[in-house]
Amino acid sequence: MKTVLMVAEKPSLAQSIAKILSRGSLSSHKGLNGACSVHEYTGTFAGQPVRFKMTSVCGHVMTLDFLGKYNKWDKVDPAELFSQAPTEKKEANPKLNMVKFLQVEGRGCDYIVLWLDCDKEGENICFEVLDAVLPVMNKAYGGEKTVFRARFSSITDTDICNAMACLGEPDHNEALSVDARQELDLRIGCAFTRFQTKYFQGKYGDLDSSLISFGPCQTPTLGFCVERHDKIQSFKPETYWVLQAKVNTDKDRSLLLDWDRVRVFDREIAQMFLNMTKLEKEAQVEATSRKEKAKQRPLALNTVEMLRVASSSLGMGPQHAMQTAERLYTQGYISYPRTETTHYPENFDLKGSLRQQANHPYWADTVKRLLAEGINRPRKGHDAGDHPPITPMKSATEAELGFTEIMPWQSVPLEESLPTCQRGDTFPVGEVKMLEKQTSPPDYLTEAELITLMEKHGIGTDASIPVHINNICQRNYVSVESGRRLKPTNLGIVLVHGYYKIDAELVLPTIRSAVEKQLNLIAQGKADYRQVLGHTLDVFKRKFHYFVDSIAGMDELMEVSFSPLAATGKPLSRCGKCHRFMKYIQAKPSRLHCSHCDETYTLPQNGTIKLYKELRCPLDDFELVLWSSGSRGKSYPLCPYCYNHPPFRDMKKGMGCNECTHPSCQHSLSMLGIGQCVECESGVLVLDPTSGPKWKVACNKCSVVAHCFENAHRVRVSTDTCSVCEAALLDVDFNKAKSPLPGDETQHMGCVFCDPVFQELVELKHAASCHPMHRGGPGRRQGRGRGRARRPPGKPNPRRPKDKMSALAAYFV
Repeated sequence: MKTVLMVAEKPSLAQSIAKILSRGSLSSHKGLNGACSVHEYTGTFAGQPVRFKMTSVCGHVMTLDFLGKYNKWDKVDPAELFSQAPTEKKEANPKLNMVKFLQVEGRGCDYIVLWLDCDKEGENICFEVLDAVLPVMNKAYGGEKTVFRARFSSITDTDICNAMACLGEPDHNEALSVDARQELDLRIGCAFTRFQTKYFQGKYGDLDSSLISFGPCQTPTLGFCVERHDKIQSFKPETYWVLQAKVNTDKDRSLLLDWDRVRVFDREIAQMFLNMTKLEKEAQVEATSRKEKAKQRPLALNTVEMLRVASSSLGMGPQHAMQTAERLYTQGYISYPRTETTHYPENFDLKGSLRQQANHPYWADTVKRLLAEGINRPRKGHDAGDHPPITPMKSATEAELGFTEIMPWQSVPLEESLPTCQRGDTFPVGEVKMLEKQTSPPDYLTEAELITLMEKHGIGTDASIPVHINNICQRNYVSVESGRRLKPTNLGIVLVHGYYKIDAELVLPTIRSAVEKQLNLIAQGKADYRQVLGHTLDVFKRKFHYFVDSIAGMDELMEVSFSPLAATGKPLSRCGKCHRFMKYIQAKPSRLHCSHCDETYTLPQNGTIKLYKELRCPLDDFELVLWSSGSRGKSYPLCPYCYNHPPFRDMKKGMGCNECTHPSCQHSLSMLGIGQCVECESGVLVLDPTSGPKWKVACNKCSVVAHCFENAHRVRVSTDTCSVCEAALLDVDFNKAKSPLPGDETQHMGCVFCDPVFQELVELKHAASCHPMHRGGPGRRQGRGRGRARRPPGKPNPRRPKDKMSALAAYFV
């Protein structure tokens, strides 16, 4: 019996499709990566009995990145990234082992059916899956077709079964257009981002952004926000005057009349009109008219309109709205949420969609009335030829989702009722007055307005628009104010003004819009992938060189808004070169700066930094600092110089004292390391000497933390090792009044893993359920587990970094 492998974009989608096609008779099991399940059932395919295997990926299998040294900011001139730097496809999430998982499931299969999302990104993922699976599938005979593409817009029985009955082929041109966009965004974005980040963070200390990024779509998006900000700032209010008259319609009611002239900007003229009006005691009706207000039927819903409505009416950011819509789609509540189409085809079953809502607890009566009386078709919109408009596919109750009332923003507001009157009627004038007012500036852009501008100018796609808006928020270029209004920060304003000053095309939407048109031509097979890529990169390479040569123009603006490194931060630790105090700059990215030596030293992020007992590094005489992620988290000392300039060959940039292999320094891994981490293969558990009296042992690679020996006076790492697991022994002195040791003893030396006394005093976070000392059993203590790092004969022993933790890993295999 032949085997058909079917692959969807998400695990939940795979399960839903498998249930529909198998009619529920399927067996399921987890795949080797633990994230994706495999659903199996038997059926027929191409007129023969087959075994179906339905599984999924988790979005993109691969991502584009630079090779080797080109990923290191300090080693490469950013200008080389435009053409010289080679790129490669790497696994998007190496922890998922997605390529290996697909190869295991695809090995020996005869056919593959691709159920990836039906957009350009989905087509691109199709070919990522094929690159992994085709080499291990059975070879076709006689030119037999083995690769199929399912196209669908909703997770309903009808749509899925129709897709299976009408299988096509994946579209290579659409996949190529995504490849082109990925490479353009990578090369252009990285080159500009690396240059301006290094340049400005090396000069200013209060930028408060760890990355000063540039993006071909992100930057024009920011440009729209700053353009509105500039209009607000340059706005000069003008004074104008308005006449306001009140007439009495009966004893208890009065009516406020609007001035037909609206307003005047000359006070003397307004005063003249006021004087004339005050002479009149009665107001006479000159004409009456009656109007009916009505709203047009809305267009069918596409992605951009959904994002606009979610922001303006529900207060949801575009990124959140898109994530929510995707969940509703995979759960079968709505059709595919990425569509540019606002027109239902003539044969679309609107009544069928409506019948799904006929038993809803809130609007069932309305639905039944519509079905009985007949429905008007939606207005004719735009057919982009991709997917139908976003449509409800099944009914959902409040218990399932939670939600607001149905579209209250669409209703026509009730107006104040006017008294019945006709021409010639008179009413006594109650009061006439003149009001002084001022013209007001426009408000900051709302997310909904920004989405409209991006769509109008072709910035981003319906799926990427939320990402670009989220990026400018995350990078501290704009802040989201009340009403989902986007107010640019100082940094965002200066960047945009700097681009305008150097090269306005870097921030205007025109050049990106032109690039998007070229990418669409690739997708349609009307433009050559290589030619578009080469031409666009050449244009931006020239712009980059001009930008670098003209950076002083942007720097002049930076100087006005931000403070130089030397004038930022507070004194913290002494420099090992000049022995003067360096300043700690807390704004992102946090770092130390020596104004005398004009040197800046990066620090670990997302934690607190303080001086470490005024102790110094024996290698370079820099004062040590202590980084901590909190009282229940990790902390370790580090030398600012060693952290940036690794002193030993086996160390990398960004390592603290807990990874330093100095053979005799009291702060190093060699002196404080205990044994191999119980979770990761490369980490070592290291004593935190600053953690007493609530002592901690933490992995120097992963997040494992062991809390131990509370209220002990002193904990030291011994030179002796455990005879069972080769971990270093700990020598612990307990408080006499609170000692947990039997018989009034206060001192004990033992292995943190094997010693029965210590086993009761250690709380291993994350790893507690794995280790035999927490299971009550002896474990496999004779085993040599994975990760065992044996020292080759003749190689010096660096004392515990790897070779002292041999048997530990065997416990967790």
